[in-house]
Amino acid sequence: MAHAYTPGLKVSPRTRSRCRRILPIKGEVLVRAGQQVGSRDVVAQTFMPGNITPVNVANLLSLPPADVPECMLKEPGMRVEAGEALARTKGIFGFFKSECRARVAGTIESVSQVTGQVILRGAPIPVRVLAYLAGQVVEEIPGEGVVLEADATFIQGIFGIGGEAFGPVRMACRDEKEELTADRLDEGMKGAVVVGGSRMTGEAVRKAFRIGISALVSGGMDDTDLRQILGYDLGVAVTGSEPVATTLIITEGFGRIAMARKTFQLLASREGDQASVNGSTQIRAGVLRPEIVIPSPPGEAAEVEETRPAGVLEPGTPVRMIRDPHFGLIGVVSRLPAEPQVLGSGSRARVLEVRLESGRRLVVPRANVELIEA
Repeated sequence: MAHAYTPGLKVSPRTRSRCRRILPIKGEVLVRAGQQVGSRDVVAQTFMPGNITPVNVANLLSLPPADVPECMLKEPGMRVEAGEALARTKGIFGFFKSECRARVAGTIESVSQVTGQVILRGAPIPVRVLAYLAGQVVEEIPGEGVVLEADATFIQGIFGIGGEAFGPVRMACRDEKEELTADRLDEGMKGAVVVGGSRMTGEAVRKAFRIGISALVSGGMDDTDLRQILGYDLGVAVTGSEPVATTLIITEGFGRIAMARKTFQLLASREGDQASVNGSTQIRAGVLRPEIVIPSPPGEAAEVEETRPAGVLEPGTPVRMIRDPHFGLIGVVSRLPAEPQVLGSGSRARVLEVRLESGRRLVVPRANVELIEA
């Protein structure tokens, strides 16, 4: 049977999901292998070094840098509070003394007789890593983190902003073609992962911010709305650290595009269940897609699914058109001609035949489609 390889987004009603939760620096792992954890449970923690504040004591006291150590009232390693005297000159015959006070609280890390600067180190910054995936700890990495595993519904989006968020799935639209507008959101959706159909409007996003919705998931979004929401043009390298109150994920692309029916129905079937979402996207080296993960209920019988190797394009594979003039259309591969064919532009390329839900058949370049992986 003819087949090829092409990238795609994974949309699976049940898959064995694994994730690594690792600290940025060495720390303490709080859970053990075999333990069950919730998505919001802290699995590891550490402390990052506090912020550094330099104080130019030599300039402030009008001293030669070499004289600064003699004027210090505190030694390295000692703590000083904001507003507390840090150094004092000897004055003239005990009079006309000048003081230098700390602007911030911290610990004296160093005193330089070369530059006359004192370095204050702020309090350590706690870093806590949440489980994110509600499931079982299958591996403990001492001092670094854990590997978690769970059976879950797993859906990848095409683009997102905002980091990790949690909440129950709530459907805001009746079908995948309805736009996610502001009037479809209400106060009862606070803390939820709200699912729309087609384009999410800028007004809906701003209302979601006000309500406190954890995440919005819909088929598409206008890039002008995104620019207005952020206040700047978003770069294309990496997202996920934007200062937004609600994580946003689009599953199909920019514009007025309906969510794939399979994706919409899958999310609707899990309404009310707790979901973990991550809007982080990276579209250069090391592709990272935004995702929605919904752990399966404990004890639920495993469903047998037809599986195929990742990235394999063959007859029967569901695909999405990713370039004009058929952008956004979804169908199933019906044929993979082996020989390159002449396109309308006059160039030659490898093509495939796609059968749409309407029964219509299209012949398109293979580079113009992406897989919808089960």
